[in-house]
Amino acid sequence: MLSRDFFARSVHEVAPELIGVTLLVDGVGGPIVEVEAYDQEDPASHSFRGRTPRNAVMFAPPGFSYVYRSYGIHWCLNFVCDVEGRAEAALVRALAPEQGIETMRARRGGVVAERALCSGPGKLCQALGVTNAHSGLALDEPPFELLERDGTPTIVTGPRIGITRGVEHNWRYGLAGSTFLSRPFT
Repeated sequence: MLSRDFFARSVHEVAPELIGVTLLVDGVGGPIVEVEAYDQEDPASHSFRGRTPRNAVMFAPPGFSYVYRSYGIHWCLNFVCDVEGRAEAALVRALAPEQGIETMRARRGGVVAERALCSGPGKLCQALGVTNAHSGLALDEPPFELLERDGTPTIVTGPRIGITRGVEHNWRYGLAGSTFLSRPFT
């Protein structure tokens, strides 16, 4: 199981190493297949303009969750990285559903195709039951469980999705060949 110390590094080191890590929330989840990195100097990051009540947990110690609502609709799960006071986080974009698939289907309104259960940050949070109540929780304590990956997966990189600033950075990481990505890498 990953400890908080795993996250006590730059998000640019942590993010690619999250590919293949199994994420479980109350026993529901699977291996992470896609993440994006955001750091404090990044104009696309919530921390770019400084600390606010919304992003305060990003400035907390590493190894905690940061959950926010995107477009007023979807929850998004991030893992806080680096050191306390330096706001960096990895957005979990997609995972391969393996444990609790029927629970995920029920939470996603009966979605049948496994490929569609967790193929995007909002879908992932809905399937895992993640809400703002999970923001600020330690990633090495229940309801979270992060299991180390087996081996070293082949990782692809590309531009992040759904942003208008910082688009020149290839800080999106994915498992090569995965059918569970939110979008293919081009």
